[in-house]
Amino acid sequence: MASKMKSETSAAATLKIKYVRSAIATPGKHKLIIKSLGFKRLNQVVERVDTPQIRGMVAQVPHLVTILDSK
Repeated sequence: MASKMKSETSAAATLKIKYVRSAIATPGKHKLIIKSLGFKRLNQVVERVDTPQIRGMVAQVPHLVTILDSK
């Protein structure tokens, strides 16, 4: 079953998200969202599977991140 899940996620659409503004002076919830998206430093680009959960996290912090590319 695990191999089936891996093949599904590799064929799924992805988002490239860039961390563009610091989360220093933001509420704690925003800092947790940035951390959960996988960012560790500014101008870092991560690629995540395009799911409603990821879209919701990005929607919470649009002033801190940018969507570069969605495939």
